[in-house]
Amino acid sequence: MSVGAERQSGAGVGRSHLLSIGQVLAKLTPEFSDLSPSKLRFLEDRELLSPGRTPAGYRTYAPADVERLRFVLTVQRDHYLPLRVIKQYLDELDEGKSPVLPNAGPVTGSIPTVDAKRLTKQELLESTGAMASVLDGAISAGLLEAKRVYSEHDAVVLESIVGASKFGLEPRHLRGMRLAVDREVGLISQAVSASGASAQKVSKDEFRDRGRELSDILTTLRQVLTRDAINKLES
Repeated sequence: MSVGAERQSGAGVGRSHLLSIGQVLAKLTPEFSDLSPSKLRFLEDRELLSPGRTPAGYRTYAPADVERLRFVLTVQRDHYLPLRVIKQYLDELDEGKSPVLPNAGPVTGSIPTVDAKRLTKQELLESTGAMASVLDGAISAGLLEAKRVYSEHDAVVLESIVGASKFGLEPRHLRGMRLAVDREVGLISQAVSASGASAQKVSKDEFRDRGRELSDILTTLRQVLTRDAINKLES
């Protein structure tokens, strides 16, 4: 499966092979239940996708775009790699290089198998650019747990905290986000349980998938409401 798609999406591809956003979602949501139009646009904004456009301005996706998208979603979902790392990998692949993802060998035309990376505290700090005091603050705020060995998921969380610090936000300011997440997870769990009460048995995988679907809906709602509120702020 090639992920080094041409940047000019749809080049050399017949119209019959181009997909709309709706068709892409229908093709990939069985595998990635949290995929949504807003997420596709977000990945495009981050320059991870470059769909073509119809004369009317509608996005079109070539087969190579779909394979590229599947790769991005797989690595992000299963291995918690930051989008900047994924983008750098794809950029190098587009340049004809043989890049290497963390704990993975060179990739030649197929999605790599990435082993879950384990990080010491020092490796975590070095990979995220965080100071030890920021990590300690994140732990105190309940955003991370104190561990002897950290995961790539922990690295993504800490990297986000470092990014927020550039706007003057310290870990203690983000404590409310942890509380909000816990409340939202409780709401999702209650809603999914209630909606499946009539079923005789719901598997853990089905429960998780339904939870992710509702989480995506609530995330989109929160993003829209937040952006709307920001747009109303006086400069």
